[in-house]
Amino acid sequence: MGRLMPRFYFNVVSDSGTVVDPDGSELATIEDARREAVQDARALMSQAILSGKDISARKIYICDEQGTLLLIVPFADTIRSAD
Repeated sequence: MGRLMPRFYFNVVSDSGTVVDPDGSELATIEDARREAVQDARALMSQAILSGKDISARKIYICDEQGTLLLIVPFADTIRSAD
C-alpha cells in the first residue's frame, strides 16, 4: 500500500475577505503546492486584467489539512517586470 500524498488548501486572501478552498489538492511536496499557487495566482490575475481590475495585492495562503498556514504566496511575487 502506497503512502498517501498530503492535501494542501489554497485560500485566496484580499482586503475584503478570504475565499476558502473547500477541496484542496493532493500534492507530493510543499514546493509542488507553491508552484500550483503561482499558477493559480497568475490565472486569476489574467482574468482580472481582462476585466480591467488589479488584484495583485491578494495572496494565497497554503494550509495543511489541520488548517495550519504553511506558506503565503503574494500575487505580486508571481510576476516580474518585463523591462
